[in-house]
Amino acid sequence: MSIQTVHVPLGDRAYDVRIGRGLLAKAGAEIARMLPRPHVAILTEDRVAAAHLDTLKAGLEAAGITSATLSLAPGETTKSWDGLTRAVEWLLSERIERQDVVIALGGGVIGDLAGFASAIMRRGVRFVQVPTSLLAQVDSSVGGKTGINTLHGKNLVGAFHQPSLVLADIDVLDTLSPRDFLAGYGEVVKYGMLGKSDFFDWLEINGPAMAAGDKALRAEAVRVSVQMKSDIVVRDETEQGDRALLNLGHTFCHALEAATGYSDRLLHGEGVAIGCALAFEVSARSGFCSQEDPSRVRAHLKTMGMKTDLADIPGDLPDADALLSLMGQDKKVIAGQLRFIMARAIGEAFVTADVSPEIVRKVLAEGLAARTT
Repeated sequence: MSIQTVHVPLGDRAYDVRIGRGLLAKAGAEIARMLPRPHVAILTEDRVAAAHLDTLKAGLEAAGITSATLSLAPGETTKSWDGLTRAVEWLLSERIERQDVVIALGGGVIGDLAGFASAIMRRGVRFVQVPTSLLAQVDSSVGGKTGINTLHGKNLVGAFHQPSLVLADIDVLDTLSPRDFLAGYGEVVKYGMLGKSDFFDWLEINGPAMAAGDKALRAEAVRVSVQMKSDIVVRDETEQGDRALLNLGHTFCHALEAATGYSDRLLHGEGVAIGCALAFEVSARSGFCSQEDPSRVRAHLKTMGMKTDLADIPGDLPDADALLSLMGQDKKVIAGQLRFIMARAIGEAFVTADVSPEIVRKVLAEGLAARTT
């Protein structure tokens, strides 16, 4: 399998996303040209470090690059003020300079945290994303969104800071649990739902084989997803318009993540899948799309063995009004009015504030009621 490249053309902030097998072992050759001195700082987390740090360091050393590493605890709680402080203070203690490179080795949590630390340290240090989860490879590693969570919600503090390079090694996906892989698939299928119906068609055919381990199919899914995200980011880098489409399902997802305490009860990609199913249901009841579309969405998610409904989330959840209140903290609120990502059909998402809160409340209430039946 050859290494494929998706170029993200953002002028002087342009970069490549390299997709293929064995990229961790080739990291030194990929990164060396960027370095004024042969030294990098690696931010990672403990589970990822145990699985992949040695391979990455060996790849760097093969090109004569030394490295220092900080490994943090896994999980969303690391993407916090405390985690950010620890990362920045460590980078400063390592005397990382503005022209140096920070490597984010991990999933979305580490990518977001390392990217934000790089954005604010010395008013901007370059960083390279080495995403080790499917979710990070297709979504969070591309586009320059960085940030942390606060008591008020997810990703409410952050900065736009584009990486200088993304290395998406398909082989690392073999180390993911089935649950983590399917959580990432929630972001993959989102791209078919929001703007590329033929990709959704392709996923309906190839999704099961991809989940079973077919590397060629995995590489193609990553490539298509990254290309779609790149096209949207180039049109709207700082989310003033079209980029909001990438948040299909996320308004519901972020509320559910807050309601479950950002815990392992609900992984981000699982929340995205449930959120997309909810978004299509609200779209159908609002008259934006046919009822066949949410049925098809839910059927595919169920075929893949994914969470699709509120009933699939373990433990207690707040009532519909409380979930609506949590949705009100979403970043898509403008002048106090929440904008939703709705759909006219699979592959035709759009942004609107013209959604009845009563319809949303009813869909949530029905989903919550199904948990007790």
